[in-house]
Amino acid sequence: MSIPASFLQELLARVDIVDVVGRYVPLKKGGANFMGLCPFHGEKSPSFSVSPSKQFFHCFGCGKNGNAIGFLMEHSGMGFVEAVQELAQSAGLTVPQEQSSAQDRERAAAARHKHTSLSEVLEKASEAYQARLKEAPRAIDYLKGRGVSGAIAKHYGLGYAPEGWRSLASVFAEYDNPLLQECGLVIVGEDDGKRYDRFRDRIMFPIRNVKGECIGFGGRVLGDEKPKYLNSPETPVFHKGQELYGLFEARQAIRQQGYVLVTEGYMDVVALAQLGFGNAVATLGTACTPEHIHKLFRFTEHVVFSFDGDSAGRRAAHKALQAALPYASDTRSIKFLFLPPEHDPDSFIRSHGPEAFARHVGQALPLSRFLVEAASQGCDLGQSEGRAQMAAHAQPLWQALPDGVLKRQLLGELAELAEIDTRDLADLWARTTAHAGARTTSTAPSHQPSHTASAGNTRPAQPRRVAGVQRSAHTPAAWATPAVVRGRQAPVSRADQAARLLLAHMPFLEELSHDDHDALCSQPAPHGPLFAWLEEQLHEHGPQPWAALREGLRGHPCEALALRLMDSPHAQPEGDWAEIRRELRGVLNRIHIERIKAQETQAIAALANDPEAAQQLRALQARRLHLEAQTRMVSGG
Repeated sequence: MSIPASFLQELLARVDIVDVVGRYVPLKKGGANFMGLCPFHGEKSPSFSVSPSKQFFHCFGCGKNGNAIGFLMEHSGMGFVEAVQELAQSAGLTVPQEQSSAQDRERAAAARHKHTSLSEVLEKASEAYQARLKEAPRAIDYLKGRGVSGAIAKHYGLGYAPEGWRSLASVFAEYDNPLLQECGLVIVGEDDGKRYDRFRDRIMFPIRNVKGECIGFGGRVLGDEKPKYLNSPETPVFHKGQELYGLFEARQAIRQQGYVLVTEGYMDVVALAQLGFGNAVATLGTACTPEHIHKLFRFTEHVVFSFDGDSAGRRAAHKALQAALPYASDTRSIKFLFLPPEHDPDSFIRSHGPEAFARHVGQALPLSRFLVEAASQGCDLGQSEGRAQMAAHAQPLWQALPDGVLKRQLLGELAELAEIDTRDLADLWARTTAHAGARTTSTAPSHQPSHTASAGNTRPAQPRRVAGVQRSAHTPAAWATPAVVRGRQAPVSRADQAARLLLAHMPFLEELSHDDHDALCSQPAPHGPLFAWLEEQLHEHGPQPWAALREGLRGHPCEALALRLMDSPHAQPEGDWAEIRRELRGVLNRIHIERIKAQETQAIAALANDPEAAQQLRALQARRLHLEAQTRMVSGG
């Protein structure tokens, strides 16, 4: 969704930042401005200032500042578009959409209406469950037995679903309302079409998004029946891989304590809050995803994952590590806390006290140490083969890190463990990646010279000489590939095509899958860094037109590439959005196919030594054939 700059100006002129901030922060008049306690860090004396004349907020303690849109994004964890829509609604304005057809606007309006309707149904059910809890002695006794007070139960909106098969029929007069099934509250039998409640005789945990809307439930049995926990199914408003239980309730505590604690279950979150750790959240019965990580970093720069010390906890930690690596910048802290196998956070605190748990959190394993540990698992570092195996395990983990001091330090540590020179290890990994990239692009010539291929986009590059001057392949000047080579127009690569389409039509970036984003950001420089920059712009500002992106690119290392692409003929493709979407999908599919072909080559080479390579090869071939068929369908050929 692209929002015109003129509308943003009108919106900010219509709303009063004092009113917006005042909904969340008690403010008192202090001279020309209003003052209050900063909601972004813990403080006892007010240093948070809101200026009605400048329509700007600023904290003299932590440095946070911005306008009304920025405040909502920081305080509520909303995206740019969400914050604009929230403000527009309060101001009685309708957010326009540039470059969108009437059909697209109708679909967007229908989606918003559906979201509101489902959330209202779920909220009504939540209120009913909370009321039923007061009338359920068994459920109350269970919560008291877990040490949960009435205040904490109220804070998290805990409730109880009665034993009956159709208890919600007394809450909703129209029990056959399709919305009840669509939001996951009611199940319809496939054979007989009979309707019955999904949740029965369970403690109910309402799941809220960052705006506080009820989007689903988790239900826990009172005894030892199976399944112990039952979650709402995937719905138009609930996606387990994107939501975190307790995040809405934990926002203030996260800012006060300076970090977020990611646990494995609902009761962990509630029990920790009861014991003084209200900054805990939990994944919803699924592994930690990149979407989870991105959402957490909206609220804090410090994330601590808490896992059981058993094998299942280690496996979950490895998945969290893989999801977190692309976000592990030099300014962020990601740690892993492993409790003794006999303890979860609740039992540990009750046995050893809150102070001991806090010390345990402070001593949690940093991401760098856990990466080395994960890469070394099962490897005998006393033998050359074990050290080589460790290096092979470490390469994809290291490559997933963003470029920075941490990444370069880790390269040295891994090289030392492998007993190989740092430059040799960097060169080896670069050659491996470059070789794979060369095979990938063999069927589609690129304007990029082969020396720009990198290990994970950001590998330390060997210096090269240009016109008698020694220059690294990763200096910005090396990225500025000329548009004309020896009097000829440089060939257009698929990375060029994708970049042109997304620079001209940025809203499409929101529709891409995680695999699509990974494929684009993994492109060699300068394309990979350009796609990464576009993603940052999307997260920070929402979709923008090319004119706004052009201003943001001034002085950026990728500026030359973007200008070359957008100043060339047909840079901004015309046609309806459906046609452009199909074109982009075709380009992305071909990029995926090229990557899979490279992986297939590697799997074939490994057949002699790796018994799992054959299975991997079959899976890769199946995915490639599927993508090729999909691409032919998209292109009509």
